[in-house]
Amino acid sequence: MSVNFLNEACQSFSSRKLFGLCDEPSPSTRPAYIDEANGENWIGVVENDYLYDVTFTAIDKCIDISIEGEVQPKRCDGMLTFEGSVIFVELKERHSGGNWIKDAEKQLKSTIENFELSEIAEDFSVKKAYIANSSHPKFRSSQTLRMESFLIETGYVLRIEQRIRL
Repeated sequence: MSVNFLNEACQSFSSRKLFGLCDEPSPSTRPAYIDEANGENWIGVVENDYLYDVTFTAIDKCIDISIEGEVQPKRCDGMLTFEGSVIFVELKERHSGGNWIKDAEKQLKSTIENFELSEIAEDFSVKKAYIANSSHPKFRSSQTLRMESFLIETGYVLRIEQRIRL
């Protein structure tokens, strides 16, 4: 079974210079989405200086990546696509404590693994992943080893910061 990572029912679009990514807290069943007007709701902030036509595809709560008879694997919130680039995004709203980075990394890896099995993966030459946390817009501690390991395991560059630069 091939997963449709470009399901139009799960997509929202923007070509603005600055826009946000939102994800309503549980128990909401609404998938993550682009927001261009309500900055106070933005978990991830997208800087689109070149005004690309950007597609955000919600994955969690929208795209089924389970194999028949198995439990739905953890999925990241969504992906941004534009000009031969794909950026997987996990949105968090957590303060210090817990394993939010580790949890987000697992969600990204699981989604990327399934994406790389799809036919469209080869259409993208630039591949990145972001963990964006509105409670930690600038992450202070070094995550260099984690990011290097992520690149080796997935082939994707990982960034842990609220601002997603296209």
